[in-house]
Amino acid sequence: MEFVHKSIMLAETIQALHIKPEGIYVDGTLGGAGHSLEIVKRLGPSGRLIGIDQDGEAIEAAAKRLEPYKEKVTIVRSNYAQMKKVLCDLSIHKVDGILLDLGVSSYQLDNAQRGFTYREDVPLDMRMDQRQEKTARDIVNDYSEMELYRIIRNYGEDKFAKNIAKHIVMAREKKPVETTGQLTDIIRAAIPAKVRAGGGHPAKKTFQAIRIELNHELDVLKNNLEDMIDLLNDGGRICIITFHSLEDRIVKNIFRTAENPCICPPEFPVCVCGRKSQGKVITRKPIVPGEEELRENSRSKSAKLRVFERRISE
Repeated sequence: MEFVHKSIMLAETIQALHIKPEGIYVDGTLGGAGHSLEIVKRLGPSGRLIGIDQDGEAIEAAAKRLEPYKEKVTIVRSNYAQMKKVLCDLSIHKVDGILLDLGVSSYQLDNAQRGFTYREDVPLDMRMDQRQEKTARDIVNDYSEMELYRIIRNYGEDKFAKNIAKHIVMAREKKPVETTGQLTDIIRAAIPAKVRAGGGHPAKKTFQAIRIELNHELDVLKNNLEDMIDLLNDGGRICIITFHSLEDRIVKNIFRTAENPCICPPEFPVCVCGRKSQGKVITRKPIVPGEEELRENSRSKSAKLRVFERRISE
């Protein structure tokens, strides 16, 4: 199966990055290189693009797609959590722009064998990096009922989390839950029929929760975003596309704190904490896909783009 992924808000992201022909740019979630291709097209002879992805199939597809520009492109198989180290190994200490397009690629969802899908019956997997040993199957069969409840409630924001966790534990006592189809049936049985009739796919939220837990998606974002802002040159921008409220909240809050990190009590006439602003939030409200994109690509529905510009104070 060919690695195909329709880049979300491509024009808006490229515009927001303010690409300089001689700049250095990092795509921390390279995927099929849709965004990266548009970045590299705008780079001059001294410009450079570093693409990072943990998915081996994405790396292969991106390398093929970016082949005509290979003298300007460096592709590294890693997690964007390692961005600082990856750049340091390349003797790069500051960059002009960073892009993260979070979530699962269309390829990962559509390639049933990767075990992300609830629409086919395949082995439970959901690893973004297939070098990792732990899979979704391990979470479903080994986590306690309390742990399952916690991740389905926190990461899936599913109001039936308690019942779903209980049903998973009851089912696996009879036999291990091995496939996406088995898990989908268990979830369906845990949700009242009238709710199932009205909403989206009943398994969507639980699958999202397990995927986030397995791939540490929120921790990676939370623990590394400040460092990424720090990697930017003066005037450099970081653009982040999120697909659910949990990611969006993290990005919004970290950007806001980077702009205004002061922790002095509001009644203080002047700041004495000495915390300096890192720059400016460019998107007071997130940029969302236009009507045409929503029509053409239903997966763009929940996407939000937020942008921060680094400004180094005098």
